[in-house]
Amino acid sequence: MVVMKHEIEAALAQEAQAISSGTLKEDNPLDTSDNFRTFCEACRRGDQKVCQEMIFAGVNINARDRFDYTPLILASLCGHFDVIRLLLEHGALCERDTFQGERCLYNALNDRIRNLLLSYDYAKSTNPLQPLAAHITSLLSRPMPKTTDITITTYDETFHLHKFILAARSPYFAKKLAVAPTTASWKLPHNIPSASLSVALQYLYFAEVSLRSATYGLSDDEELVVLNGIEKISRQLEIERMFETVTEVSDRRLMRQQRTDELDRGRDQLDAWFRDNVLRNKAVVDTDKVENLQWDRENSIFADILLRADDADPCDLDQTDTAIKSSTPPVRNTLGPLNAIPVGPTKSRSPSRHRAPRKSTLYPAHRAMLLRSEYFLTMFSSSFREAQETSHLQIVKLDCSPVVLETILSFLYTEKADFGLDIAIDVLFAADQLFIEKLKQRAALIISSLGNGASPQVQFDNSRGETDAEETVDIYEVIRAAWDTRVQRLEEFGARYIAYRLEHYVDEPEFAELVQESAKRVTARQETDTVELVDDIRYYLSERFRLRFEDSGLDELMDETPRDISEIGDQDAEVHEADGYAHEADGYVPDIETQLAAGAIRTLDGEIAGDEFNQDAINYQILLGKIEDLLDNLKLDA
Repeated sequence: MVVMKHEIEAALAQEAQAISSGTLKEDNPLDTSDNFRTFCEACRRGDQKVCQEMIFAGVNINARDRFDYTPLILASLCGHFDVIRLLLEHGALCERDTFQGERCLYNALNDRIRNLLLSYDYAKSTNPLQPLAAHITSLLSRPMPKTTDITITTYDETFHLHKFILAARSPYFAKKLAVAPTTASWKLPHNIPSASLSVALQYLYFAEVSLRSATYGLSDDEELVVLNGIEKISRQLEIERMFETVTEVSDRRLMRQQRTDELDRGRDQLDAWFRDNVLRNKAVVDTDKVENLQWDRENSIFADILLRADDADPCDLDQTDTAIKSSTPPVRNTLGPLNAIPVGPTKSRSPSRHRAPRKSTLYPAHRAMLLRSEYFLTMFSSSFREAQETSHLQIVKLDCSPVVLETILSFLYTEKADFGLDIAIDVLFAADQLFIEKLKQRAALIISSLGNGASPQVQFDNSRGETDAEETVDIYEVIRAAWDTRVQRLEEFGARYIAYRLEHYVDEPEFAELVQESAKRVTARQETDTVELVDDIRYYLSERFRLRFEDSGLDELMDETPRDISEIGDQDAEVHEADGYAHEADGYVPDIETQLAAGAIRTLDGEIAGDEFNQDAINYQILLGKIEDLLDNLKLDA
């Protein structure tokens, strides 16, 4: 036991020395900035919206505050499941057998949170770039569909590669291909063995490489030749850090850190190349002239496909504006055929006889990166016209707006998907059409965190349904989008959103239509079948009120019938006349004006409640009754 203690202390001392010398980065560095303090406070309160905004602002999600708490520990300790899931999906670290990881697990408020933390292993939670890296690595050995455009040969082997990856990752190839973009082959000097080139290419293509795998089975002399070849080719291709990266590291944590740093650096290189070449070379043309555009296959950015997105038709915009009533604050931002979340009031448009021509935006792209989408993989692997090689680049039209297409391309090339609530539903539909599951889930995450109107904790503290008008979303559209794209997370969000504001929705005709649609979604529905949306709303409505009662030890009020609660309210009302009440038995009539002036609390049906707890208990039963009345009117038994 004593020996083990000394070993642990020695390991900790060695780790501290490595961190202080700069060799090893600290997983949880101290952060005393205002942004991080705001972030930690949001995690403590369970405010998803502020957490998402701070993540977008670039705050270090794994830092710790001056009290030695990380955001994940705070959210776990306070029991905010949705915030914990948000943090984990953005790379928060909860690794077993580490101090902070075990501390996070130990402090988890309940088993549900603990199981969520355990479900995120290190690779999943701290390597968000791994899917991008895995795809690029797979291009080295993917024969079909053919996406390579340059061949590198050694004295005994041939490698089929991609110019844009070489240009993005190697300064040598960037300069060489900038001067001669039509270069189709390159021959390596005979004094560099194929094994050395193979290691260099794996490095450029984001693969995990090590000297052990590169020299396995070789004699000492052969191993030395390969090592010298790696050093020579790293100098020739101007890849400064390649040799130290492929060198075997015994320390597991240091090796993991190096891998993470390399993925970050590689992604940044690819991101810079994407913005300087793909986005900078997009072409905006009149839609009626787009078919006349011809882009030579031999081009300086090595693009082999053009993606087209059209702006919204001005006539459609006018029809949308005319259809929207002036009393309705939200408006659809119809960029393209997909509807976005309403984000604010509309401005009236004056009719004009001279409209600007409709525009289309063309983005030069690379099939190799588009293959991350199952839609494009099927298209380019088939006998479709888009898969054929022609003298000019094929144009593929996508059913989305240019800003949405730009978001999709950014994700496919760099794994980045930082977009706002205004286009989140558009991105959701486009990602669903293109079978990009991770981007679809990211859109759902943004809608459910930025579009929640109020944070969970605020909802709990304010269970009577007040909302911030500036954060209001078209929840009907969100729920229908969830149904159409089969995103369970959004369905749950929509039901919870309505439940916490049910008094604002339950009497609306649109809500009745939504309930009917939910009922029709059940195939071969019987009279006694449940309505999924109504069941979910009931569940979250119970959560909305029960949390207040459980905190106060008055949860038995949740089980009272409306008549019982009314009697409780009558008993509480029998107070001294000076307080604005009078005993009915004595013949006195309550002075309503005096009660209201004294701050009396009314229920949803306008009756006076003794206190907030009676108000909530009565309101809960009133809302349940309204749901039952709605179902009766719709002739639904749920």
